[in-house]
Amino acid sequence: MANTPMLLYYDMSEKLSDHLRATRAYPLKFVLSPLLHKAYLRDVALLGDSRGKKMDSANHMGVPIEIDEASPGVMVGADGIEVALQ
Repeated sequence: MANTPMLLYYDMSEKLSDHLRATRAYPLKFVLSPLLHKAYLRDVALLGDSRGKKMDSANHMGVPIEIDEASPGVMVGADGIEVALQ
């Protein structure tokens, strides 16, 4: 996943949207490994360049991003349940 541009960004967006639709609440956070976070930063830079504006890489659509060496890449739902990112 980390080598395919925009895949992680779109996966995070889809998980967030599904969570919002199901619970009517924002997830608590995304937890990414350093490698996934590097891929996310690349995705944000690509998207920001295409839109002509800088994007905030500390959160994804208002949801904070945490970096954890041991994380496989998850979204933590409003209820605390972790949903794996692809």
